Amino acid sequence: MPRLALYQPDIPQNTGTMLRMAACLGVPVEIIEPAGFDVSDRNFRRAGLDYLDQAAIARHASWRAFEGWRAANGCRLVLATTKDAVAYTEFAYQPEDVILVGRESAGAPEEVHAAADARVMIPMRPGLRSLNVAVAAAMILGEALRQTASAVSQRTSAGAPP
Repeated sequence: MPRLALYQPDIPQNTGTMLRMAACLGVPVEIIEPAGFDVSDRNFRRAGLDYLDQAAIARHASWRAFEGWRAANGCRLVLATTKDAVAYTEFAYQPEDVILVGRESAGAPEEVHAAADARVMIPMRPGLRSLNVAVAAAMILGEALRQTASAVSQRTSAGAPP
């Protein structure tokens, strides 16, 4: 199953939203530190609600530590970016992919771009910079899950159609 990685996130509400999404979809999350906030931040907790305990989260103390983990696990790094990339819907995702989103304030540094095995982008109207990072992560992760047939199966409840 594809994973979501957050490179040094700096807005707690966005991080909480992405962790909530990952918990609901059963997607593991890699957080590459340092983060721009304390994980006890009330905005982070509010955005994640009670889903944070349901998320599979691994924290990496640094980019170097994350790269060591990635090499040991044979994961391909797919960077979400706004420059020089293929449209996210035209990319062929694999189950071992790690989809990485950059910092809200600065994206990903050149070192991260250089390490990426692939770069994907969300086509947008000219003159606009970027989408909210949580929205972008949801769009790209949704496509990766669709392509790899990794989406959480629908569970029916009493009286609901299958």
